[in-house]
Amino acid sequence: MMQLWLAIVLIVVALLLGAVAGFFISKKYFKNYLEKNPPVNEKMIRAMMSQMGRKPSEKQVRQVMNSMKQTK
Repeated sequence: MMQLWLAIVLIVVALLLGAVAGFFISKKYFKNYLEKNPPVNEKMIRAMMSQMGRKPSEKQVRQVMNSMKQTK
């Protein structure tokens, strides 16, 4: 009877440790992925402005990029 409880406790502890470790590993992986592949870059901003019928100047593109960096 005692061995059964010990086995159950060990399984629960192992699951909790695995979940915590998995969370931190996935968080680190996702952070590195976003640094290497940012969700929005200058090329995308130019494309969006062109689709709206505007000819974006370099100053406008830089302003949008700076405002997006500040919101992070």
